[in-house]
Amino acid sequence: MAPIKIRRRSGSVAGMMTSMDIVEIAPPDFDVDIALAYATTANITGQPVYRNAQCWLHRTAAQHLRHAIDLAALQGWRLRIFDALRPTEAQWALWNADPNPEFLADPRRGSPHSRGVAVDLTLLDRNGQALDMGTAFDAFTPRSHHANPDVSIDAQRNRLLLLGLMTAAGWDFYRNEWWHYQLFDARRFPLIADADLPVPMM
Repeated sequence: MAPIKIRRRSGSVAGMMTSMDIVEIAPPDFDVDIALAYATTANITGQPVYRNAQCWLHRTAAQHLRHAIDLAALQGWRLRIFDALRPTEAQWALWNADPNPEFLADPRRGSPHSRGVAVDLTLLDRNGQALDMGTAFDAFTPRSHHANPDVSIDAQRNRLLLLGLMTAAGWDFYRNEWWHYQLFDARRFPLIADADLPVPMM
């Protein structure tokens, strides 16, 4: 799928227009399972944050995701995506529900998700079952930390499998969340609001 050009106003004093490329992450262009948690009630707010459950990433992040998909396929795995591009308004909704800086970026600073260069995900086996990672997605507990030894050996091994795969594909990780990966230079990308998207998510 060809990237979609977004035209938006930058935060500069001059109000200059900037453009960014985003790509919709969906089969068949991307062989992934899309399960956006914030389009359901199964998230920290207790209600859907996204009205439109489309999955987007910046073109650069999408290229790294494609690499991760290919590496996973070599082992017979697929990726399940819980979240990708998260408009700034959605980051505020999560922060207002639980302003926990250990697990959420302060929206005043901006999240890598709101720049389209972060993804929350897990691994599926050949039967489409999610590998045991020791906690659910968005479990705001120390057990979600990558190196926490309080989860089972199988869960620790599965986290390392995901970590190795994503690292090999060029992603950085966040030590407090086994599910979160982002580009190393995330802050160089501009923040994206819901109104910037070709089809609003919220």
